[in-house]
Amino acid sequence: MRRKPQNRILHQITVEDYAAEGKSIARVEGKVVFIEGAIPGDIVDIRLSKSKKDWAEGKAVHFHQYAPNRIQPFCDHFGICGGCKWQMLPYADQLKFKEREVASNLQRIGKILLPQPLPIAGSPLTTTYRNKLEFTFSHRRYLTQEEMEMLKQLPEGTAFPSEPAAGFHVPGYFDKVVDIETCHLQQEPSNAIRNFVRKFAIENNFTFYNLRAHEGWLRTMIVRVATTGEVMVNICFGYDEPQARETLLNALHTAFPHITTLLFTINTKKNDSIHDLTPQVFYGNGYITEKLGRFIYKIGPKSFFQTNTRQAEKLYEITRDFAQLSGNETLYDLYCGTGSIGIFCSDAAQKIIGVEVIKEAIDDAHVNAALNQIQHAHFFAGDVIDICTDEFFQLHSRPDVIITDPPRAGMHTALVQKLLDIEAPRIVYVSCNPATQARDLQLLDTKYQVDQLQAVDLFPHTHHIENVAALKLRK
Repeated sequence: MRRKPQNRILHQITVEDYAAEGKSIARVEGKVVFIEGAIPGDIVDIRLSKSKKDWAEGKAVHFHQYAPNRIQPFCDHFGICGGCKWQMLPYADQLKFKEREVASNLQRIGKILLPQPLPIAGSPLTTTYRNKLEFTFSHRRYLTQEEMEMLKQLPEGTAFPSEPAAGFHVPGYFDKVVDIETCHLQQEPSNAIRNFVRKFAIENNFTFYNLRAHEGWLRTMIVRVATTGEVMVNICFGYDEPQARETLLNALHTAFPHITTLLFTINTKKNDSIHDLTPQVFYGNGYITEKLGRFIYKIGPKSFFQTNTRQAEKLYEITRDFAQLSGNETLYDLYCGTGSIGIFCSDAAQKIIGVEVIKEAIDDAHVNAALNQIQHAHFFAGDVIDICTDEFFQLHSRPDVIITDPPRAGMHTALVQKLLDIEAPRIVYVSCNPATQARDLQLLDTKYQVDQLQAVDLFPHTHHIENVAALKLRK
């Protein structure tokens, strides 16, 4: 019988180089092997999960020799929860690899003439940098490989305690949750709140959610901690149990009186998203405020906001600098969300026009503009292709500068064509996925030349990277 790939071990393989998405690569008998959990210079045994004719994927399961630059991960959950895959790599090396990944995507996919990029902007904080985390509750915590081996040694019929979990999903498994004691991604009181809720729920026999059967009460919890010191907690329940809900929320509010706003959401769906649900306020005004530069932003339980506040400020400063605003321009902010970039640039522009397809985000953008007493920012809900017509331009004037900040999928080809038709003198493209950005830059190349480039790291210890590109209209 043919062996399954996951049962095949490659022994004593030297990891040669970095690959995309946080993986490294080695070459074995002419085949490229993509490896999780290793860095260039490691000598490892690899358990394969996929094996094709020309390539394979696997995970490092044993280390014969560590790379000289490998460092000790700082988190006890490293290698299990999957949140920070690069903790074993010095941050300076992480930045080098990210910079190279951006350049590789732009050259390999874009195939256009590019300027020398500015040095990557690293994050001043490499831990406690996230302002938002979502934790999942599970009726049964994930058992590590070591614990599974221990189980095999127990006498037959021995019951192994089934403990609940409050933490993160195991990568690749929707129904397995790592119980987290200390997460280094968010500042306190994040860990204290999560651990309190877990302990209180166990003591009071509240049921934790069964992700396979879709049963149970305590489901997820979203914690936001702003640089202003304000804290938002939204606990999501699988069904409403008013007495238990009041008991838990009262206890949480008493234990953490500095929580600025405490909410709950009843989610009876089979997925954890809350965009189509209505969070209910238990305590506080239902939102918190965050600052970028001198600007204040209202953040509700469903608001999108960059998760690394301090580095988002750096990202927006670069975006504003690339826009080359003099105070006389009409600036269009596409995919504007809650208006954060447009508002941040408002001091340097004569008029701001923000466009976003999600109406709730536009409602927040209006509030944020009012909070900052900005009279010259106007926000519109809808598709850019439908909104930006000749009639719209006659009413609001054509853009002198366009900032576009699309999701990971990049811009739709129809929007790219729309930008080519508009012919704004300058475009600043903010991307969270340099691969799709490179594709779009190639399409824009018929009329635009890339003028400036700079990568910005908002997510230390992960493979994610932002890249800002400034384009000028060809003469």
